[in-house]
Amino acid sequence: MLSKYLLAGLIAWFIAQVIKYILASIKKPQSTAIQQLYLSGGMPSAHSATCMALLVTIGLVDGIGSAVFAVAALLSAIVMYDSVMVRRSSGEQGVAIESILKELKSGIHRPFIAKGHTIAEVAAGAILGWIVGLAVVYLI
Repeated sequence: MLSKYLLAGLIAWFIAQVIKYILASIKKPQSTAIQQLYLSGGMPSAHSATCMALLVTIGLVDGIGSAVFAVAALLSAIVMYDSVMVRRSSGEQGVAIESILKELKSGIHRPFIAKGHTIAEVAAGAILGWIVGLAVVYLI
């Protein structure tokens, strides 16, 4: 059987991706929302859900005073900060560049735009991860 740590992260990631797919399907029912299963960005943040589920599981199983909890806490903070501040910013810059290239009718290949997350998307992912971590520790 998988460890509770790995199981919590995988379950949180899977649930977040399914929720993204459902929300994208509701938002654009005529289009294929299948891209939400593998593209970055969207509600909720699967990165945040995965990190938080792992962090909660470590905290409950090993204790919040353990070294591994400290490492997981710092890595979770970095991942969530990065998704809001760095990846979100670079995604917005990509949209601006694409708009300029389109307006200029440039033949330059348009870059892939990796979207980051809003604070609400990261918070929703973190809450989802918290719930999954609790569920895995106490129910499985």
